Amino acid sequence: MKRNTAVNALLLLAVAALAVLPLALGLGDHKEEPFAGADAEAETAITEIEPDYEPWFAPLYEPPSGEVESALFALQAALGTGVLAYYFGLRRGRRQGERRAAEAQPGARPGETGSAAGAAGDLETREA
Repeated sequence: MKRNTAVNALLLLAVAALAVLPLALGLGDHKEEPFAGADAEAETAITEIEPDYEPWFAPLYEPPSGEVESALFALQAALGTGVLAYYFGLRRGRRQGERRAAEAQPGARPGETGSAAGAAGDLETREA
């Protein structure tokens, strides 16, 4: 097995373990909502410490239900993932294009493209 394949398999197992272990070990069973978000946990802690606490501001949009809130959160996560995937794909494509262009030019060194690589190749052929 190649080293990259082994690393990818280990990372995949680690992610799966992070998702499954809290459920399998029963972490959070003693709570009313075992996997509540950080906002709900913070609100609960604040009201326990200071019952008369008044928030400084109200949210701009309050979803009508928890399902809509979850859907909007999933949509936000999907859009963020799409933007990151596009960026990394674009970056990889540019790097591959530069490498192919460098390989296509005789005498060019990897990482050099454009007129500088061409000029370096011309200079080496003139000197030889």
